[in-house]
This record gives sequence, structure tokens and C-alpha cells, in this order.
Amino acid sequence: MSTHIIVMGVSGCGKTTVAQALADKFGFQMAEGDDFHPQANVDKMSHGIPLNDEDRWPWLKTINQWMRKQDAKGVSTVVSCSALKRAYRDVLRKDLDVLFIHLVGSQDLIGSRMRQRKGHYMPVSLLPSQFADLESLQPGEEGVEVSIDASPEHVIEEAAKAVNAWRASIAS
Repeated sequence: MSTHIIVMGVSGCGKTTVAQALADKFGFQMAEGDDFHPQANVDKMSHGIPLNDEDRWPWLKTINQWMRKQDAKGVSTVVSCSALKRAYRDVLRKDLDVLFIHLVGSQDLIGSRMRQRKGHYMPVSLLPSQFADLESLQPGEEGVEVSIDASPEHVIEEAAKAVNAWRASIAS
């Protein structure tokens, strides 16, 4: 049985780091959600223009299609993806069982981390719009919140515990 994990949260919260660590630990196929954006979305964000729902729907559907293709081959996946709204997560999990790991932290902490990273097209100026769109996990959604206030190793450990617990629950 395939397992599908989405490491979610606002830009700069550590999604890629955690997703890659989970992929390495569990042997899952990892995908960077940003790689599925069409160039028009990247261009908008690069110019400090927030994406709207119409920009995001095709991107989210493409990620879901990729996960479903992997599932059909029996391959487990982990994807780093903002998944900010419940409606977005509904698209991402269409026809799949997905565990969402929501990396949570303050806007100040994440903003300071974003200012330190190099080579990413997402400017710190868009962080407030991401927090404005962010909807926490809701009843009926499989997922956990993991605080990023600790070391990356601790965050990864907590995320891995959540994956193990979820896998055990769906196996029984």
C-alpha cells in the first residue's frame, strides 16, 4: 500500500528540508511542489505578486496527478507544497489518502529565515499574503501540526513520528 505525505505551510517554513528528510528516511519518492508551477506563476511571485486561486488550481491538480501516477505504480510519495487552504488540500488529496504535515511558526521567525536564504524566487514581501490565506487543518483532514520553533532535527523527528503513527493506523 502506498503512502502519500504533503509537508505544508507558508513559504520559508522548511517544507523542502523536512520532505527530503522524510523521503530519505522512508524511501519515498520526493517532489518539490514549486517545480510543478507553470512559468507564469513563478514570474508573478518573482515580481512580488501573490498568486490567486485561479493561478493555483492547475498547479494543485498537476501535483495530485503526479501523486496518483506514483500510487498506481505502488510508489509512496512526499511532496513539499504550501497547501494553504482547505480547498487546495481537497484537490491535492483527490482519490488518495494523504497525510498533511503542517509546519507552523510565527511570521517573524519565518520572515527571518526567508531573508537568510539565497536563490529562491519567493520574496519575503509575499509572506503576509501567505499567512492571510493560510487555513489550519480542519476536522476531517488527516494531518498534524509540527512546530518549527525547535531544531531541524527535532522537527524532522516529530514529522517522522507522525508518518509512522499514520501508516500504522491505515494498515490496521
